[in-house]
Parts: sequence; C-alpha cells; structure tokens
Amino acid sequence: MADITTTELRQRLQAGETPHLIDVREPWENEEASIPTAQNIPLGSLPEKLDDLDAWKDEEVIVHCKSGSRSSQAKAYLTQQGFSNVRNLLGGFTEYSAG
Repeated sequence: MADITTTELRQRLQAGETPHLIDVREPWENEEASIPTAQNIPLGSLPEKLDDLDAWKDEEVIVHCKSGSRSSQAKAYLTQQGFSNVRNLLGGFTEYSAG
C-alpha cells in the first residue's frame, strides 16, 4: 500500500475519519505532542502488542514517528506479520505538526 502524506491525513481527520493510527515514538515524545486518536506503541514494543492489533490485520493502519524512519521499520515489521494495508506517514510528526 502506498504511504500517506500529512496533507491527506489532516484532511481525513478534519472530515471526521478515525483511521487506525499508531505512533511508534517513545512515550516521552508522544507526551510532548501527538496526533489525536493515535495509539502510542513504541517501535520496540510492537512485537508484544501484536495480539492487541490483530483485529486490524485487514484494515488500514497508519504508522508514524518523528521523521518517518522508525515508522518505516514498523511498516515493514507489520507487513511481515501479515498486516495487509500498512501506510507510513511521510515526513512523520515533524511535517504533520508544521502544517
């Protein structure tokens, strides 16, 4: 699945959509600022949280971090675990918060 731009995500959230958002930054980063409705699951904790996310395997899941590096790893990992529609937020939270 193609990645998602911050503009597209912002438009969807403003339209009232509630996509499955996973913030793979560390808790302290999430506490400073976050995207509404994003669930904070640090990249290193994804393996132990897989069971909690099982219902989303065939649904769109958007992952993000600060710049896109960790979320790119999260996308690859989730895809390897059978998630069929994982999208990385291009530019990460840095670009999202700048818009």
